[in-house]
Amino acid sequence: MADTVGDYLMLIKMRLTSLVVFTALASFLIASGLSFTGMDLLLLAIGGFGVAGASNALNQAIEKDYDILMKRTQDRPIASGRMTMSHGVMFAGFLCLVGITALAVFNVLTAFLGMLAFVTYAFVYTPLKRYSRAAVFVGAIAGAMPMLIGVVAFSGSITWLAFALFAIQFAWQYPHFWAIGFLGFEDYKKAGFQFVPHVNGEIDHGITISSIIYTVALIIIAFVMTYFGLVGIAGGVVMAILAIIYLRAAIIFYKKFDMESAKKLMFSSLLYIPLVMLVLIIDQF
Repeated sequence: MADTVGDYLMLIKMRLTSLVVFTALASFLIASGLSFTGMDLLLLAIGGFGVAGASNALNQAIEKDYDILMKRTQDRPIASGRMTMSHGVMFAGFLCLVGITALAVFNVLTAFLGMLAFVTYAFVYTPLKRYSRAAVFVGAIAGAMPMLIGVVAFSGSITWLAFALFAIQFAWQYPHFWAIGFLGFEDYKKAGFQFVPHVNGEIDHGITISSIIYTVALIIIAFVMTYFGLVGIAGGVVMAILAIIYLRAAIIFYKKFDMESAKKLMFSSLLYIPLVMLVLIIDQF
């Protein structure tokens, strides 16, 4: 049994889960044109929290033997032994049930996408991290699902707006992943994870080129959304500017390829998503 509330917050990776809830709510607000009820937002928040929390809890249960080998994860509740694996799995199951039930109130497709995100993250991305860099692609798909879920909760179908928001979060994750992968590479290598590209035990400089490509993609997405009327001209321009700032951090990472530039890229990624969502919400006015 976990000793503190903090253990449960650590188990569900509260900051990551909060980001999932935020992006799902933001995409719902964008799709609805700010036409919503408090109950809509509450149910979506519960659904997103449940699915994301369950995914992260099961991730830790599956990776407990590897988490103990890494400095940044060895204090997690299951890895450290403060919580049993069975308790963590049961808690994940409870959260998943609550989350999917809340999403099903909107429509069947929303519940299906929530379950798909859970299965993809916990049962495909998590084990694949130990064997292939393809895990990053799978993880980016799972990580972008909240955008689809938020739009579909309102519209009941996968619209062009849903695809556009999904593309934003998908592309955003690559530089974000690579920055984190660079910063934690030695730990990942100790635990036997293979999702960060490396050559002869050294991290592959190609991740910087990948970061540049995907930040450029974000600029293109901003203009495509503007062209098709998914965002106003002013909003599209601001989105492009934010992507250019993100691109600048990726270029610096390419040139310096050190801890400092990786940290700056990571911080840029953490600023980009909430600011772009805010721009798109304001654009609804």
